[in-house]
Amino acid sequence: MTVRIPYADPAASGGNMFDEPLPPARFAYDRHTWKEIAHLLTNLPVSVFGFVYVVTMLSISGGLTVTVVGFPLLALGLMGARLIGKFERRRARRLLGVRIEEPSPLPWRKGGGLLQRVWMALKDPVGWRTVLYDGMRLPWGIVTFTITLVSLFVAWPVLPFIARGLANVDRAMVRGLLSPSNELERRIAELESDRGVVVDTAAADLRRIERDLHDGAQARLVNLAMGLGLAKEKLLEGQADEHVAAMVDEAHGEVKLALQELRDLARGIHPAVLTDRGLDAALSSVASRCTVPVKVTAELGARPAAAIEGIAYFTVSELLQNISKHSGARTASVDVWRADDRLLIQVWDDGRGGARLDGGTGMRGLADRLGAVDGLFVLDSPPGGPTTVTAELPWRPRTSEPGRG
Repeated sequence: MTVRIPYADPAASGGNMFDEPLPPARFAYDRHTWKEIAHLLTNLPVSVFGFVYVVTMLSISGGLTVTVVGFPLLALGLMGARLIGKFERRRARRLLGVRIEEPSPLPWRKGGGLLQRVWMALKDPVGWRTVLYDGMRLPWGIVTFTITLVSLFVAWPVLPFIARGLANVDRAMVRGLLSPSNELERRIAELESDRGVVVDTAAADLRRIERDLHDGAQARLVNLAMGLGLAKEKLLEGQADEHVAAMVDEAHGEVKLALQELRDLARGIHPAVLTDRGLDAALSSVASRCTVPVKVTAELGARPAAAIEGIAYFTVSELLQNISKHSGARTASVDVWRADDRLLIQVWDDGRGGARLDGGTGMRGLADRLGAVDGLFVLDSPPGGPTTVTAELPWRPRTSEPGRG
């Protein structure tokens, strides 16, 4: 099974990744042909409305730009154009089978005033592209309405082919002018999604730390305090016997166990070896705790940013835990290297395979974490093995840490 995260970008394929598949045009009239005819016939009234709106909006707001009300009117007009664009995308979805993603809403800032909202609307590329779309549609709407109406009476046998050709031009215009801005809109959507992933991951990590402290070190420290309190009472009563010595010895053991649990917890948050010696030494350390012999190879030459280094470490750590618990492997390997501006990690094992993102082994969480920093996660795990996981992270240069110069 091979899975690649993140998923393919619809904009990269011209915006028609999710278009409704259309059968080839033919002489017989089917529902797709009638939908295309309906779209071509409604082009005229819709384009007349859009053209009148654009001309009226631009002329009034443009004439009033010499006053203080011109720019707010233009901003309102562009926001209205967004609504027209939304209607046109819906019409194209229903009648032409074109699946166009809706653009992101304007990023209003909390507490922003009127000037900030006007400025955001004035520089909105979605509104301006809709204005261009409506401004140039009137001639095309007249042409398509006339040709389609005449063909219904004088060229009806070949009308399906005529309608398909004219509708394809409409599809191209909708994709070209009413699609979200390929790069900007995609990045906004990705960042909104990634922000949610980061918040959820941070909340889950805090809950895990709280649970580990409550169930581990905190419980041991409570027992330690109770034991020392009882030993103190015995000593104050002058009962310095073997029972008091046993209580102190037990308390000493609780201290050592609590310290060990705190060290393990600190290692889970951010291991000291990673901070002090870097990714190579940290991965060798985590590989030594794996129940399967692991060969670690790291060829970096320099250290990446601390955040990237930490994500790489915890990715390998969780993958090695999966190998220990689920793979049944005899050998495994970890390779880390840098390729241009990317940090690549490959973890391999000769186990039974069959790993999946939804298999309950934390693979989905790893994929989400990598996606939150523009990374990639590729899982190749056919039944019977072997399993190869390739992770890719952006390489960001390391900056000086506070207190380290």
